[in-house]
Amino acid sequence: MLRAAEVQEMVQACLDQFKRIDILVNNVGGSAPGDPVSMPEDVWDHQIDMNLKTVFLGCKYVLPVMEKQGGGAIVNIASASGIRWSGSAQVAYAATKAGVIQLTRVVAVQYAPKNIRVNSVIPGQLHTPMVETRLAKQRAGGDVEALLKSRVKRIPLGFAGDGRDTANAVLFLASDEARFITGTEIVVDGGMTIRCD
Repeated sequence: MLRAAEVQEMVQACLDQFKRIDILVNNVGGSAPGDPVSMPEDVWDHQIDMNLKTVFLGCKYVLPVMEKQGGGAIVNIASASGIRWSGSAQVAYAATKAGVIQLTRVVAVQYAPKNIRVNSVIPGQLHTPMVETRLAKQRAGGDVEALLKSRVKRIPLGFAGDGRDTANAVLFLASDEARFITGTEIVVDGGMTIRCD
């Protein structure tokens, strides 16, 4: 699991190479099935470390750099599971991604006077390589087409976005075009999380 010293080394390597850090994107995560009864405690702890502590550590060591240089932009990647039931019992993933959203809001308010903007992107059910390599095995017995079909049914726009859709939202929030945006979220889900069914 990620250790604070490794994050410090990464930050220092960036400073050695580029002399500053203007943008931090905390993009890490993974889900594990289970509810509070069925999920082993070590799985819960691993989910906290992977999905939430990594964001904390990224902010911990990059914020002082941004403060010293007079500003920056941080974008944290959350998940639709952090704001709505996603169709799967994955209590730790949902809790940690909700934690990412609230961590983002708190840090945004605290660091706004220091010209550091902090926002979240909340991807929904996108078609990424992970869907075909991992999720299809977990949720559809390896039937990729069946999984994709069931996921698209939930999306009002009628198609699955992909990593480019998340990347474009991140790019906007990291850019000067978003200079007056902090402490908020962009949901990238084709309308999925606003449906009632």
